[in-house]
Amino acid sequence: MRALLSVYDKEGLVELAQGLSDLGWELVASGNTAAKLSEAGIAHVEVAEVTGSPEMLGGRVKTLHPKIHGGILADRAKPEHLADLEANGIDAIDLVVSNLYPFSSDPSIELIDIGGPTMVRAAAKNHEHVGIVTSPADYPVVLAELRESGSLSAATRRRLARAAFAHTAAYDAAIVAWLDSGGPAPVTELGGATEADAEESALAAVLPPTLHLTLERTEVLRYGENPHQRGSRYRIAGTASWWDAMVQHGGNPLSYLNLFDGDAAWRLVHELAADAGVGQAAVAIIKHANPCGAAVAGNLVTAYERALECDVQSAFGGVVAIGGDVDETVAEAIAAGPQADVIIAASYTPEALDKLKGRRKATRLLSGPAPEQAVRQLRSLGASVLVQDIDAFLSPRSEWRAVTERQPTEDEWRDLVLAWRVCGRTTSNAIAVVTNGQAVGVGAGQQSRVVAAEIAVQKAGERAKGGAGASDAFFPFPDGLLVLAEAGVTAVVQPGGSVKDAEVVAAADEAGLAMVMTGERHFRH
Repeated sequence: MRALLSVYDKEGLVELAQGLSDLGWELVASGNTAAKLSEAGIAHVEVAEVTGSPEMLGGRVKTLHPKIHGGILADRAKPEHLADLEANGIDAIDLVVSNLYPFSSDPSIELIDIGGPTMVRAAAKNHEHVGIVTSPADYPVVLAELRESGSLSAATRRRLARAAFAHTAAYDAAIVAWLDSGGPAPVTELGGATEADAEESALAAVLPPTLHLTLERTEVLRYGENPHQRGSRYRIAGTASWWDAMVQHGGNPLSYLNLFDGDAAWRLVHELAADAGVGQAAVAIIKHANPCGAAVAGNLVTAYERALECDVQSAFGGVVAIGGDVDETVAEAIAAGPQADVIIAASYTPEALDKLKGRRKATRLLSGPAPEQAVRQLRSLGASVLVQDIDAFLSPRSEWRAVTERQPTEDEWRDLVLAWRVCGRTTSNAIAVVTNGQAVGVGAGQQSRVVAAEIAVQKAGERAKGGAGASDAFFPFPDGLLVLAEAGVTAVVQPGGSVKDAEVVAAADEAGLAMVMTGERHFRH
């Protein structure tokens, strides 16, 4: 039996090679793989000895040879293939162990592997006769099966072949994405580039002509959005998200909706914390992917209590995102509040964990790093997919326009910014009301903007007086604005852009409101 070893990742290589050698396998190795085996004193034949040709072009050509690929691709069930092997002095290869250059970690022309993918695909194609191993994680399984039965089962070879094609597919996808993003050189450095070329390159970075995503399953969930649906979390191969670094300290296993709502909460609280300024802490509470509480205060206990006050009833069974570290004092405040399905924080002290576990045994307690920057959003439409770049707050406060006779006070400006953030992360149509750094009412997911405003002020009650309101899109008529004004809101932020903007501004002036336009809509569906 003969095995070809040609790997970039040397993890587990020596153990695998020694195990194969002990089983009587002949080993063929290339380049640095051969050097590693020589260091370990493991007998092998170098690829150059098999092909009769030295490695050339700085290692670009070493395994691309009939004596390698003939040995891999020969169908042992076809006499003519066996005759070709014998006529050309080619020995069959029964196992290929190969993994590719780490292109995703350091993309460059030199890390575009050619020989590796060719060997991997050849072995995977001929998996009826050849085993192909691309991951060191499979080495122990392969060795165990060879020791037990002397060969790999058809089921194992098929599983390994599937993994091999997935491996090369992810590799090619990473290369395409790199070229879409401007590699190997920015468009401005490419000869003859025009302004149109630059625009197409910028578009292709987010919305390329073709989109190649290799998603690897990271965990199977108990079920999907509903018990009759199956669900899993995947990640784009070669990347990592904050969920991969997340640690669960207690509570039930995570569900599909825990992840969906948890991600929304963790991203929102980091956006709020970025706006809060030095010495300020942020807390966000999410229910069904919408904020039902958010606050910024001088400490986490106060921020939590004020976030909870927005809508205590809706907070039950929600996700609480703490923008900082949870100590025993913060844990005591959370434990005194309603049951949360998930609590996410940067970290917990041992005392805080003990307190939360003692009071909330079912609650999932998570800690993790800041969320990674999202680039694009995908949504399936049956056999079609909608793709867009991620919704971000692009317009800073310095570019907002106060369009009414009365200008916002500094306190109103602070609340307008918070209301805008909360509203922009709420399902449309959305209205948010904030008073003194605290969300006090949120109207979410309404077909009518007026109804969204009515829900927000109804939840806010007397707390709306002197507060700031935000609308995720323009007011098409003054009626929604007037709902806020009648509740006592004194400042409003909205994108503007309606044909009736002048009427809306006139209504704000008549009510004595300050109004700001951002020029940026934040619909969310």
